[in-house]
Amino acid sequence: ELVETIARIAPTYGGINLEDISAPRCFEIEARLKERLDIPVFHDDQHGTAIVVLAALINACRLQNRSMADLRVVVSGAGAAGVAVTRLLQRAGVADVVVCDSRGVISLERTDLQDHKPRIAATTNPRGVTGSIGEALAGADLFVGVSGGSIAEAELARMAQEAMIFALANPTPEVHPDIAHKYASIVATGRSDFPNQINNVLAFPGVFRGALDSGAKQITESMKLAAAEAIAAVVTDPTPEEIVPSVFTPGVAEAVAEAICRVAASQ
Repeated sequence: ELVETIARIAPTYGGINLEDISAPRCFEIEARLKERLDIPVFHDDQHGTAIVVLAALINACRLQNRSMADLRVVVSGAGAAGVAVTRLLQRAGVADVVVCDSRGVISLERTDLQDHKPRIAATTNPRGVTGSIGEALAGADLFVGVSGGSIAEAELARMAQEAMIFALANPTPEVHPDIAHKYASIVATGRSDFPNQINNVLAFPGVFRGALDSGAKQITESMKLAAAEAIAAVVTDPTPEEIVPSVFTPGVAEAVAEAICRVAASQ
């Protein structure tokens, strides 16, 4: 019914921004709409989150002089945001991603995986980690929380030196920043009252502005990567307290739109 309704109203719109559709429905709804429509369809909870997470990581790596290819990343949450973050980080060059759900590490050894989770297991966890999220966090360089759960302090203590914690559940992060700073050199949340707010509003206005200006019929993976790079570049001199621009920083949407147009023109 959602697909049919959106398809019927689509001729009066230049693009469709999907919001608050849970996994696994969101994946099929988006895919079916992309097949039917000749205008951009963008699920903000998935791709907007992923774009801003990648932007934050780009600047965090700049600060630490690190390569994404060398990072060990743990994503807590296998819903819409967790899947999209995982996929975009992989496309950006992160090779070692372990995804966890409420029952622990998503791995090929588990027999309780349903819906989209077997595909996650097949494309992540290259070291074959099993067990709880604590096992996954051992030696991890980056924790991305998009689950709404909580992480015990003892498990955070297992992370690598100079770790990064992006605890994005809102209003209650998976790790409170005061605790996160004990184990990480760079901390981000989804909240506006702490530094480094990872907020979708940094992405989707510029993504759609660029798509509309360029006449793009889809938001491609290359566009998402370019959008993340554009957001990161707005912060000319990153610090541990500023790896992404504020939602009030002028020019963010324009920078993203320009990046989208540039990619669209080359495709």
